[in-house]
Amino acid sequence: MKDFIKGMDLSTLLELEQCHAEYYDGEEKKDVLKILKSCDVDTIRLRLWNDPRSPEGEAYGAGNNDLETTLAIGKRVTAAGFGVLLNFHYSDFWADPGKQIKPKAWDGHSVPELEQDVYNYTRDSLKYLLNNGVNITMIQVGNELTNGLLWPEGQKPAYENIARFVCAGLRACREMAPEIRLMIHLDNGGACEMYRDWFDHYFELAPRFLQGAGDIDYIGLSYYPFWHGHLDDLEKNMDQLAERYGKDLIVAEVSMGYTMEDYASYEGLSPEERKGYATKPSLCENLDYPMTVEGQTDFVRDFLNRVKNVRDGRGKGFFWWEPAWIPVPGSGWATPASLAYMKDPGPCGNEWANQALFDYDGKKLPALEVIRDFHG
Repeated sequence: MKDFIKGMDLSTLLELEQCHAEYYDGEEKKDVLKILKSCDVDTIRLRLWNDPRSPEGEAYGAGNNDLETTLAIGKRVTAAGFGVLLNFHYSDFWADPGKQIKPKAWDGHSVPELEQDVYNYTRDSLKYLLNNGVNITMIQVGNELTNGLLWPEGQKPAYENIARFVCAGLRACREMAPEIRLMIHLDNGGACEMYRDWFDHYFELAPRFLQGAGDIDYIGLSYYPFWHGHLDDLEKNMDQLAERYGKDLIVAEVSMGYTMEDYASYEGLSPEERKGYATKPSLCENLDYPMTVEGQTDFVRDFLNRVKNVRDGRGKGFFWWEPAWIPVPGSGWATPASLAYMKDPGPCGNEWANQALFDYDGKKLPALEVIRDFHG
């Protein structure tokens, strides 16, 4: 593994291709993996959902990243020369600070049963992927665990249960593949106090549940400038984390928009069917850089240098979140079945296309060349 990881989350890759997404390097149409490889990307992040289908078998969408889908993408990116960051959500669909819904199969389980569920699922999934040739170089135990996981039993402030569940996953990883590096990941990378509170509790409690298995290698952060403050806030938090805990740091999710032009015509949905972009104008008024192609490029350059220069050399890389999620009909963040699962009013559609590293027509943006030429 390189000293400075240049990663991308491509969890929707198969869905995008099934929906006829195409990608271009200049005027030449290419496999998106070849384009990213030529830009010095080395690791692909893949989320894993337990059972992203309704009891009637309806797909939840957003890549439908069950074990077989993750295996298919994992084998393909392995063959293309990438490492894989395996991202366990421990949910049947999205897990983030606003929702950490237990898998349907685990509903009604007690805390000890949930601990065993996490251990068994982590062990069995990891064994299956490794035995089938996926080059897993890093594992994320839970996704954006700011408010816990497996709600309500593992919901903050139930830190003891949070540590119990997370450590069950860590133990399974260490026993299956002790050489693979492990990460715990929170959101809001500019929130110093929140990170201190969470990890102070975690590091106090973890030794009780790790059973000598060894702790994490990385603290992972999400940083979206329209939600998480200025780059100065991210830089300050990363420096403080490096000093306080002595762990390496990775920005496990980052993106920045390159346009505020609407993409409704690309999605082919009625206004009632589409959610529109996450970067609402009111969220973009105080960004460090404008939402333009040049602004995205300048942001990437500044962001990379700040990660590289974290105190004591602890800044170890980044993963751009869904850089290839361009607006093609049929690929959105949810389906009617998953809205029902989450009890979310919707609507569906693509929220992310204006933050990709390819434009709406699939053409590579200049920010990828900054990533290519950056030396960590």
